[in-house]
Amino acid sequence: MPRAILCVLDSFGIGGAKDADAFGDAGSDTLGHIAARCAAGLADRDGLRSGPLSVPNMDRLGLGAAGRLSTGADVPGLDFAGDPQGLWGYAAEVSKGKDTPSGHWEIAGVPVRFDWGYFPMTIPTFPSELIGKISEKAGLKGILGDKHASGTEIIAELGDEHVRTGKPIFYTSADSVIQIAAHEEHFGLERLYELCEITREFANPYNIGRVIARPFSGETAESFVRTANRRDYSVLPPEPTLLDRLTQAGRTVYGIGKISDIFAHQGVAKVLKGAGNDELFEKTLEAMQLAGDGDLIFVNFIDFDSLFGHRRDVPGYAAALEHFDRRLPELLAGLREGDLLILTADHGCDPTWKGTDHTREHVPVIATGPGIAGRSVGGRKTFADIGESIADHLGIAGGLNGESFL
Repeated sequence: MPRAILCVLDSFGIGGAKDADAFGDAGSDTLGHIAARCAAGLADRDGLRSGPLSVPNMDRLGLGAAGRLSTGADVPGLDFAGDPQGLWGYAAEVSKGKDTPSGHWEIAGVPVRFDWGYFPMTIPTFPSELIGKISEKAGLKGILGDKHASGTEIIAELGDEHVRTGKPIFYTSADSVIQIAAHEEHFGLERLYELCEITREFANPYNIGRVIARPFSGETAESFVRTANRRDYSVLPPEPTLLDRLTQAGRTVYGIGKISDIFAHQGVAKVLKGAGNDELFEKTLEAMQLAGDGDLIFVNFIDFDSLFGHRRDVPGYAAALEHFDRRLPELLAGLREGDLLILTADHGCDPTWKGTDHTREHVPVIATGPGIAGRSVGGRKTFADIGESIADHLGIAGGLNGESFL
């Protein structure tokens, strides 16, 4: 029986979403704009990278063709000669948000058709009643932050005061989220997790998608660094996902990185964590050694989004794509007869775009495996087609929201 390996390159959009204007993102194109900057010599960085974007392995499988299908324009530097060797195309999102849970849930067959709750661009941003309830139950003497902010910047800004006063740092973003930063030693990691659980309870009436624990270490503003002990507290998807259906069929789902957190720890039997793309890559290879017939390995490569997309770092994003592409043959070499590997994304985060938010874009759909012949899968109307293709491949019943492209 075959296996499936589903890799989400977090935020790796390829432009072209028809409803992008409704999100203020018309014209955004994560892949295309990175490639254009690289081709123009505007994404060179000493000791990191230089020249045109070089991702020959993904291009050979159909990435350049998928980008051209999505936007109608060639992607600079992606010029594989001949027909792509993998299945290739793009998928459009039907969920109402452009956030992490919406994208992943839709990939797993469950689009988000309701509106998330968000916090206003004000200071303070959180309702006083909400913070009062959290503070009373958690025994807090107050909080810091209480605004929209970048996670790294707010730690540098308020980390010293947090250590001195013991007050946790609360902040949000354009996503439906409450993020809480606290020092692993001075505040305590388990205490931070308990605080997030309390916050999750009181955030539910506001329809907030995630509460995220953001632990950090270091002793000065210059040395503060976020650790790998992040934990997401998500609400449950509104109906059974591909992960639930596989579990009910007796299969094992391996969640690499933050996958289990995104699905509120439902439907994932084995969790493998890693700090950064390289560790996550190693955990994926490890899972490929462990997974049996009919199992799913589901991995999120977070660095593209958190380190480079949100920080609007074009050279960093380009270098991360090139590094992933250089390692891709390791994944391909680990495929067994009958295995299916899919590369995709959950939304865009164009590092050339205004602000620091995600961008509403198509996502690539690139698939390969032993014996799979290259062809176009076209433009898919929903991310759910990805999950339904995996269901088809693994031989379980299909869901209600998508169609297999196999």
